[in-house]
Amino acid sequence: MFPVPPLVFAETAVRSSAVQQVWKFFSDGGLFMALLGVCSVVAVAAIFFKILTLRRESIIPEGLAREVDDFEARIRKGNVEAVLGEFEEGKSTLARLSAVAVRHRGKPQSEIAEAVQAVAREEVVHMTAGMTALDVVVTVAPLLGLLGTASGLVVVFGGLGDTADHTAIARGIGRALNTTIVGLAIAVPVVVAQGWFQRRIDTMAARLEVLLTKLGHVCERSPRPGPQPDVWSTPSA
Repeated sequence: MFPVPPLVFAETAVRSSAVQQVWKFFSDGGLFMALLGVCSVVAVAAIFFKILTLRRESIIPEGLAREVDDFEARIRKGNVEAVLGEFEEGKSTLARLSAVAVRHRGKPQSEIAEAVQAVAREEVVHMTAGMTALDVVVTVAPLLGLLGTASGLVVVFGGLGDTADHTAIARGIGRALNTTIVGLAIAVPVVVAQGWFQRRIDTMAARLEVLLTKLGHVCERSPRPGPQPDVWSTPSA
């Protein structure tokens, strides 16, 4: 049996000590630290959810955006069947809104815009889903940290007197500082993520508005392609 080098025992002892210190850091926070843990889980889940739902492929695919931008030219060439089929599949926000505009082709621009805006409101709700959870975490996490601070100070002041309880005082100070640090540590990255998501939503919404306005003008004129007249002139769904 080979002897275990002393360095291995030293590394194990250091790791065990570090784990104990981390556990003590969180356990000193008491109930408020557990609530902050829930906030961190909600924040991570919401951030991953937004990363998945705000993918460009699910909102404004580059290929489809180019097709919408060149839609009038495709009509002249009679090459719109594939694009209309992609609209009807509705795999992205742009496709679903474009399908609404196409169904109202031949109508005045105001009616087409109104129909698209009605559906766009629902799409915007889907795009902003999960932002409320981030708003709540940004607000609640620092407040829970402050509550932990106040709770710790109550313990501290309770330990003061003729016979001061130094253990209670130390526990109260630890709880106050720990919860404050964790609350701020949760809120800061969530604020950064929230700002980035909101900027992305605003950018995509502006891009959608530009593309759909252009498509609406094309649908208002409702031209007929030459080689394939039946594709564009099919009855609205």
